[in-house]
Amino acid sequence: MRTEKILVVLGGTSTEREVSLRSGAAVAEALQKAGFQVETLDLQPDNLHKIAEIRPDLVFLALHGKGGEDGSVQGVLEWMQIPYTGSGILASAVCIHKILTKKLLRDSGIPTPRFLEIGKEAKADPQKAAEKAIEALGLPLVLKACCQGSSIGTVIVRKKEDAGSALSSLFGYGDAILAEEFLSGKELTVPVLGNDVLETLPVIEITAENEFYDYDSKYTPGKSRHIIPARISQSVRKEAERLAKEAYRACGCRGFARVDIMLDAAEKPFVIEINTIPGMTAQSLFPDAARACGIPFPELVAKIVNFALEK
Repeated sequence: MRTEKILVVLGGTSTEREVSLRSGAAVAEALQKAGFQVETLDLQPDNLHKIAEIRPDLVFLALHGKGGEDGSVQGVLEWMQIPYTGSGILASAVCIHKILTKKLLRDSGIPTPRFLEIGKEAKADPQKAAEKAIEALGLPLVLKACCQGSSIGTVIVRKKEDAGSALSSLFGYGDAILAEEFLSGKELTVPVLGNDVLETLPVIEITAENEFYDYDSKYTPGKSRHIIPARISQSVRKEAERLAKEAYRACGCRGFARVDIMLDAAEKPFVIEINTIPGMTAQSLFPDAARACGIPFPELVAKIVNFALEK
């Protein structure tokens, strides 16, 4: 039995609350199997004080989306001087903001699909704003709410006449929308572990029954497939792993994160985004990749804890 007392923080108030509850429950069970003392806390605005009352040696953050993956809880824990898993305040805030992530990737010389930022001024005439994006980036066009996860607030526009209503609907998530070039190749994800020395877990190819790997596909059994190893050449695999590590370092990630990559028609990889608190449910990608290379789930969460204690 390890002596560390781990508090798994889960739930929260974001649009990804249900996924977070499932991730946190799975993590807590795995930590217990790994020999840790474990408590859980469904974090709400009125119970932050309970973290200080519990006085854990470390907080395992299983919160997804706003209020958990955006640097806010990380800031509270820094102020309390309590170690926590995953990336720090700055990396968390940058990576949840899809537009900032894209700008950082571009400025770091890391290939990412062409993009435009659409601001709140587009609310006055969303059809006109969407048509400008189509002129610049073509059809199909990917539109994403800036700070959502689990593909919530993501739409693929295939007809110009549908673009205005699609864009208008996304303003319900916030005032910043990412318009992104559509790539027609395979969808990959690369799990990365480590602080200074990084390792990648097996590259996963994702297929979905729906139009793309949306929320329903992610969390409904049978709606998607995680193909391990991905059906790509060795050279493409190596390049995807290299780019994943570069993106992880460029954004200042720590502990663990998952880097999502799309291939174009010529199988050139482009980094899409970085998930600093990847899902840890039974259907999630990160645990699947770990199992594929012989790392059981309890060993995976213990590794993540060790990285957090190390930093």
